[in-house]
Amino acid sequence: MKRAALTAFANRIDLPDLRIAPTSRLTPSGFRTELLSGLTVALALVPEAVAFAFVAGVEPLVGLYAAFMVGLITALIGGRPGMISGATGALAVVMVALVAQHGVEYLFATVVLMGILQLLAGVLRWGKFIRLVPHPVMLGFVNGLAIVIFMAQLTQFKVPGSGGTEWLSGPQLWLMLGLTALTMFVIWVTPRITRVIPAPLMGIGVTAALVIGLGLNVPLVGDMASIDGGLPTFHIPMVPFTLETFKIILPYAMILAAIGLIESLLTLNLVGEITGQRGGASQECIAQGTANVVTGFFGGMGGCAMIGQSMINVNSGGRTRIAGVAAALFLLLFILVGSSLIEQIPLASLVGVMFMVVIGTFAWNSIKILAKVPTTDAFVILLVTVVTVLSDLAVAVVVGVIVSALAYAWNAAKRIGAKTYTTPEGAKVYQVRGPLFFGSTDGFAELFDVKDDPATVIIDFEDSRVVDQSALQAIEALAGKYEVAGKRLQLRHLSRDCHKLLTRAGHLMVDSDDDPDYALAVDYDVRTGILGGH
Repeated sequence: MKRAALTAFANRIDLPDLRIAPTSRLTPSGFRTELLSGLTVALALVPEAVAFAFVAGVEPLVGLYAAFMVGLITALIGGRPGMISGATGALAVVMVALVAQHGVEYLFATVVLMGILQLLAGVLRWGKFIRLVPHPVMLGFVNGLAIVIFMAQLTQFKVPGSGGTEWLSGPQLWLMLGLTALTMFVIWVTPRITRVIPAPLMGIGVTAALVIGLGLNVPLVGDMASIDGGLPTFHIPMVPFTLETFKIILPYAMILAAIGLIESLLTLNLVGEITGQRGGASQECIAQGTANVVTGFFGGMGGCAMIGQSMINVNSGGRTRIAGVAAALFLLLFILVGSSLIEQIPLASLVGVMFMVVIGTFAWNSIKILAKVPTTDAFVILLVTVVTVLSDLAVAVVVGVIVSALAYAWNAAKRIGAKTYTTPEGAKVYQVRGPLFFGSTDGFAELFDVKDDPATVIIDFEDSRVVDQSALQAIEALAGKYEVAGKRLQLRHLSRDCHKLLTRAGHLMVDSDDDPDYALAVDYDVRTGILGGH
């Protein structure tokens, strides 16, 4: 019985291959590539985690612990090997208000509840709804996120310790720009020389060696904050376990869960396009939820998938779970014993890595196709890009999906039409084409000539579908008009789903001798007065 229950649960959440790496394909050189990719990602995670912790108003270690725990758990059980997760800016901007008003302990409790909601989404398989995101929304998403990543790097060009109000100037600015350009050049040229070392790691190493060797005065990782710390410890959030507390954290948890899942699932699709993998959406929800529940109990600020770091990993050759696990463990190693070394890395090298990520992430072909795709799709690409930059990812995706859905509904509504002919018995048949739903009901009503039609009218739905309540209302209203005129309205060629919808609403008058259940070619009378006129 227990084995059957576990099997049913595993089938429900659609568990993917959770092996660290496919042993048949992993070679020593491949293993080295995975480890070096993980090291590169870990180096890029440090300033990101620290910066996002500052944005959220918490200590740097809170962000670093989140990057370690969320990264480790999602790498082990996530839906897409190669993805990297950690503390993100999209979540941090929501957290800052909660931390300012109620303190960091409420944040930890919120992260736990956020994780529970994400687990629920995974068990219910809500991740599959990400397939409803149209391709123009995806293009706008990657373009907007590339711009956001670029803008986030500009803060590194400010004077350390100035509170973000003073920009670098003079020789120090030019040195920072030169080192950033050097890093980008090394990343660009390395694959043309060797693939033994990931290009981003080579860029960081060359620039760091130059700065340390010549003693150049440029901003370093250590100028942001110390990353020295110990192991994260189990910690129950110190908040009152009351209904009032739940009312405070629930709205934040719902927003954070939605943003985290949307960004994670879109990143999952993007990485999948590069690596040729599919599926795993529900498992990614499970992994994100598990990671955030654990993180909340270990003093972390929570997180989700990071498209920038995921692109660094994939472009560096990371394809298995080894790279993600290695990145998390390297990050923990930096915190425990390697802080003094990591703090000497110039920020310019990490900025150069992220600028190359921006170049690789931005869908440059979307600029060329704007004039070739439908106007609505071009508008959606630009809209989602702008909203992502000005607001946040979740709002942008929701807005893009809504606009795309409305555009589709409008186009579908214009397809309603009908051909007419008269049967030998004198009945007039309207052969309706196009879906009958809320957007096409007005056009549907205009097809009929109640005054001049004969005593019997048949609506043939062979090339149409009755979709929703608005369609039911339109059919009943039309039947009512014919009834008032003393005429009979019948429905023909109802598909099984349309038959079921109309039967459940009570609109079909069925002769049990002729049609006890369902028949395609039967002419059904329409019962009026079911839904009313309003």
